[in-house]
Amino acid sequence: MRLTVLSTLFLATTSLSAGAAFAAGDLNVICAADVVICEQMKSDFEKDHDIKVNMVRMSSGEAYAKIRAEARNPKTDLWWAGTGDPHLQAASEGLTAEYQSPMLDQLQDWAKSQAESSGFKTVGVYAGALGWGYNTDIFKQKGYKEPVCWADLLAPELKGEIQIANPNSSGTAYTALASLVQIMGEEKAFEYLKALNANISQYTKSGSAPVKAAARGETGLGIVFMHDAVAQTAEGFPVKSIAPCEGTGYEIGSMSIVKGARNMDNAKTWYDWSLKPQVQSRMKDAKSFQLPSNKTAEIPKEAPRFEDIKLIDYDFKTYGDPEKRKALLERWDREVGAVAN
Repeated sequence: MRLTVLSTLFLATTSLSAGAAFAAGDLNVICAADVVICEQMKSDFEKDHDIKVNMVRMSSGEAYAKIRAEARNPKTDLWWAGTGDPHLQAASEGLTAEYQSPMLDQLQDWAKSQAESSGFKTVGVYAGALGWGYNTDIFKQKGYKEPVCWADLLAPELKGEIQIANPNSSGTAYTALASLVQIMGEEKAFEYLKALNANISQYTKSGSAPVKAAARGETGLGIVFMHDAVAQTAEGFPVKSIAPCEGTGYEIGSMSIVKGARNMDNAKTWYDWSLKPQVQSRMKDAKSFQLPSNKTAEIPKEAPRFEDIKLIDYDFKTYGDPEKRKALLERWDREVGAVAN
């Protein structure tokens, strides 16, 4: 009888220990970048660490909504990549945890500024300018003029030839919305967006989907981050990327640890690891041509350089504010989304 009791206790203890060990070796990640770099990051991290990564790919808006919905019982440990505005919104709402990585001093000023402005609840991991990519074969065949300015996208000949994502689900499209408001002023920006709607064939869920459709010849042009257009060119598609002549906004792709993460130590391990130069230098191998946040990481030769682009002084703090973001999205829903083709 005593042996039976001891055996039962031993098995119970062993089971608990095994469960604890398994839990300690898990990391639940939302990746808000392109699926190829998401898979590469997961694979590289698991090679370097005895930690199993459970990864879900979502757009930035979807990631924010999921983390917000699970605030009382977080199922996600870490949110990697995606535009900085929803990361800043999550930080301001107390959905993400403060963490100052020992890697901070190695980062570009714009990446450190992102961390400081959020109370160290997010950090910049890459950056990229907004623009578009168009299918040069389609434009040549149909005799379209190359669009080099925001104003050119309103040309009647481009009716049904343009795709952009929905800003409710896509950080890319929200950056476009916020950029146009900063370039033109809110009233004129919404007048522009309502006029542009006549030329939009589809509002996609994913930010990079429009230029992928252009690459396949399904549409003429996609409004995206320029590095996503460059990625299609690198794959051999007839896509040319454009930086708008009037100026454009840019993203600081960010990373945040979820407040109350079940695997907090593992989340910090990923956080520090992903800021290393050798990790960021590998992004180009997944056809990700953003500007890395680590100062010593290799910049891909294909990456659109900020010094070659007319950038606006994008106000991340204002347009990452929950109330401002909510107001702009609600107005977009009323005035653009409700009458979308």
